[in-house]
Amino acid sequence: MKALSSIARPYAPPRFERDLALDLSKNEGRAPAVSPTRDLAALELARYPDLDALRAALAKVFATDPSRVLVTAGGDDALMRVCLARVRPGGTAVLCEPTFEMIPRYVRLAGGSMRSVPWPMGPFPVDAVIAAARHDADVQPDADVVFVVSPNNPTGAVATADDVLRLSRALPSTLLVLDLAYEEFADAPLGALAGTLPNVLAIRTLSKAWSMASLRVGAAIGAPELLAELAAAGNPMPVSAASAAIACARLADGSDDMADHVAVVRRQRLAFADLLRRLGLRPSEPAQGNFVLARGQQPVQTVACLRALGIAVRRFPDAPDLADAVRIAMPGTEAGFERLTAAVKTTFAPAALLFDMDGVLADVGASYRVAIVATAKAFGVEVTLADVAARKALGDCNDDWQLTRDLLAAHGVDVRLAEVEARFESIYQPLSVHERPMVSRELLLRWRARYRLAVVTGRPRADAERFLDRFSLRDCFDAVVCREDAALKPDPAPVRLALQRLSVQSAWMLGDTVDDVRAAAAASVLPIGVAAEGELPLAAFTLRSPTELEAYLP
Repeated sequence: MKALSSIARPYAPPRFERDLALDLSKNEGRAPAVSPTRDLAALELARYPDLDALRAALAKVFATDPSRVLVTAGGDDALMRVCLARVRPGGTAVLCEPTFEMIPRYVRLAGGSMRSVPWPMGPFPVDAVIAAARHDADVQPDADVVFVVSPNNPTGAVATADDVLRLSRALPSTLLVLDLAYEEFADAPLGALAGTLPNVLAIRTLSKAWSMASLRVGAAIGAPELLAELAAAGNPMPVSAASAAIACARLADGSDDMADHVAVVRRQRLAFADLLRRLGLRPSEPAQGNFVLARGQQPVQTVACLRALGIAVRRFPDAPDLADAVRIAMPGTEAGFERLTAAVKTTFAPAALLFDMDGVLADVGASYRVAIVATAKAFGVEVTLADVAARKALGDCNDDWQLTRDLLAAHGVDVRLAEVEARFESIYQPLSVHERPMVSRELLLRWRARYRLAVVTGRPRADAERFLDRFSLRDCFDAVVCREDAALKPDPAPVRLALQRLSVQSAWMLGDTVDDVRAAAAASVLPIGVAAEGELPLAAFTLRSPTELEAYLP
């Protein structure tokens, strides 16, 4: 027997390390308007589930007879049963690529091999699929199964009823499987064909349009004889009594909510595709799922930027034909869509660049941090630059006077903040002559020709302006927000004030501390880290030097 590890790796969707406002990476639906929960009696919990009521409810919704419905654990279970029942060891299955990634896994699990036909976008390649499925009858029969995913995941492209009719007639001995997970979002549904063509099986799910992904309820719809084969190829009672009861309640009372959700998604995907085109990207067309595939960008950077703004989207690192693509599900809510469009505009068309001063515009390695160490020593406490860096990494320490006082308190030395400030300034001011710009005037002016520029710093205004004037940088910036103007970072107030003074709504911000990153993200500004070593947590990406920004700018 072939080891499973040699057939396929376990399915592992991307994981995101931070709290998300929107997870648009899994094509899930919006939350139902009302949660159709049900308390099960103790006796029901002790019995195996009876799925007859769910089968009848699914048959009614999908306009067929209950005898033509097999309840499955989501659409995935139905696909796996098809492969186990119909793909012979050494046999073949045909599908178009790119498409739903689980299908090739199930074919390999059954001991079969794949023949793939390119379908990047546009009309379904029906002639090429027929050619791929036909074999020399003296050597090998036609393909065991042809899979048609429509709307296709991840492109959103669709097959037509005529395409399905041609496939069915050209390949009478081949099972034609229609994966219709996104059927409700399509302009021309195909589900009815499963009841009129003898070699066609449809697979449906409640995970997408019905917004019930956690239930894992799906269905295979086709001839009873075929469903008997699929029933024998999987576990009995694939859905729990709780899932079945909730699904029945949702199907009985949720059709209007589902229809509204579908209508909202259809409007959003049209508007979103138009936005992508205006930003210079290419939405895959036609797009008839609950998502849009955006092409023409760098997926790693796009995913990182949107994640830093609280939104998860999907890229496909193992698919060479999707090397310039990310898939973005439509939120299904107006608030979610507003957040998504704002984040996309910020990512691909920022109107401004914001800069923290210390560690970004000004090299303060021999001034501010040295002054912290020296001030602590003046009060009898030995701390190191590493201690200072470690404390700053924890966040909420954008005030170096207060940070110094906190370090003293941690060593049992209680000093009034005014005393710390006075001693710190007496040490820092002579050291400030060692500060040097980290970005040249020429580069700043080149950026200013394309974007509005601002400084957002916790420095007192006198110190900030002294540095800018000393190196003739003040005219490079359209606004300078300082300590006196707003609450200190990580509060987003100074970042928002900079946006207000620049009269812009979208911006990128460079900072060297977690406080900078948190303030930017809270203000819906893209946070970019600057660190000579390591990565700055929660930033979209981390630059070794601020001058590296040039390579990332849209």
